[in-house]
Amino acid sequence: MTALLTKDARRVDATDARIAALELPKGGFTGPARADALKRLRAMGLPVRRDEYWKFTDPTALNAHEPTAAPALPLIEPLLFANRDRVSLVFTDGVFDSEASDDLALAGVEIHRLAEADRADIHWARDLYGVLEARGQMPVARPFAALNTAAATDGVLIRVTGKAEKPLHIYYNHSGDFSDAIVHHCIRVEPGAELTLLETGPAAARFNKVLEVDVAEGGRFHHVRAQGRDHARRAVTHVFARVGREALFKSFTLTVNGALTRNEAVIEIVGDNAVAHVAGAALGDGKDGKYHHDDTVFVTHDAVACESRQVFKKVLKNGATGVFQGKILVKPAAQKTDGYQISQSLLLDDDSQFLAKPELEIYADDVKCSHGSTTGAIDETALFYLRSRGIPIEDAKTLLILSFLADAIAEIDDADIAADIVARLEGWLARRRG
Repeated sequence: MTALLTKDARRVDATDARIAALELPKGGFTGPARADALKRLRAMGLPVRRDEYWKFTDPTALNAHEPTAAPALPLIEPLLFANRDRVSLVFTDGVFDSEASDDLALAGVEIHRLAEADRADIHWARDLYGVLEARGQMPVARPFAALNTAAATDGVLIRVTGKAEKPLHIYYNHSGDFSDAIVHHCIRVEPGAELTLLETGPAAARFNKVLEVDVAEGGRFHHVRAQGRDHARRAVTHVFARVGREALFKSFTLTVNGALTRNEAVIEIVGDNAVAHVAGAALGDGKDGKYHHDDTVFVTHDAVACESRQVFKKVLKNGATGVFQGKILVKPAAQKTDGYQISQSLLLDDDSQFLAKPELEIYADDVKCSHGSTTGAIDETALFYLRSRGIPIEDAKTLLILSFLADAIAEIDDADIAADIVARLEGWLARRRG
């Protein structure tokens, strides 16, 4: 009992120190949501390793009241999606950079900067900011998301009323070795509207991001992001989504480099015949420093005849660690649910590890749900076959790795964007041959 009390006291102390180090925004339309989030954060406290959903990932660096230094590395290849026709929104160390960003005027899309819109008491985002985050706190506590809602000073508020003519591209620039960015975005996709959102960039030495997405009836939302470049960066990100009747939500994440990355996705399917897919590909090389990557996903089915997919692949070498925690919850009314979950890892040496916790919780009887998780090495038979056809060993390994990741990349609907992702993967693999 004494030990438990000591740990709880440490949790309280860490939470108080983290809050005290922040300058919490006040006033504006987000005021009530921020106050509620701060109250919830104090009640739940920041996570510790003995928490069920943090037992595979050490949150110490994310809890600290000051970030660990992470030098910003120079660009070694063109920016991802640079050749796409898109509207760019740039954040530098968590602050919107209007001079580096494109003109925000885009047909069918209304964009406001959070730091500016929050000066008013009334805004459409008042009904969304912090709402999905709060709903996502049950049955699993997500303290860093509550911290974000309480403390975020910038972000974008996007309302989509038609089919956006171009993708929106949010680029997160990292310039300060000790930058500590907290960013919060809200997106509302109105009935029948459609948006593609691209996200890239290292962001900050320590990065905390929340993306709340409300997809109304018949809406379509496509999300593709790439996290990479800086080896020492640490990040915890959250996607909270509510998917309405006959709506589509798809999210894909590519992660390379980074000392610690925790990506959480909490998807609530509330309308009949809706579709929600979440996918990810992670490549980790511990040669340049610690690499720990954690995907934690929670999908709730609360409507009839809906489909969900979770497809996650990780390639790990030189002591890298990968984590997957995924759950499908099917509520009693969610008959004819089709839920699919797969998590797989490819270990390129004996020093790396993959930790998985797949879960199904089903309260309906007319469903089709499955989950699976595998860990293995490169198929020696396939490697021998390729080498026997005259393909050099490193080229053969690259082909097999890309083949392993193909199912996750296939979740991207836009073929051109998927090709950009594959090209970036090929570049990363080429630099780490041997």
